[in-house]
Amino acid sequence: MAQRDLSDLFFRLSRSAFRSRFYLKPKDREYVWTKGMDTVRRHAYDFVRQRLAPAVIPNDGKQTPMRGHPVFLAQHATATCCRGCLWKWHHIPAGTALTPEQQDYVVDVIMTWIEREMRG
Repeated sequence: MAQRDLSDLFFRLSRSAFRSRFYLKPKDREYVWTKGMDTVRRHAYDFVRQRLAPAVIPNDGKQTPMRGHPVFLAQHATATCCRGCLWKWHHIPAGTALTPEQQDYVVDVIMTWIEREMRG
């Protein structure tokens, strides 16, 4: 898979007081180390497909917990937590199902944040 240039996005996210307050706690880091990045990526795809990709999400804006899995933290840190944030930060409109390419993009953003956190 080609590496996306997400520099501008991560710069903008770092300037947000809300987005920049998220980080992986020791328990989250341990989970990533134990499960491995491939498994965490599969989890990210599952969460995106189930909670973010449908055209209509009954509890949009509240479907992503603030803790409990490293992907959830990453979604809040990267503004991929709900369709409103996807529109505001990534210009992906609500009201239509995410395409496979859009889902790939969202997972790449999530995993890039997790990789950066694991290095830092």
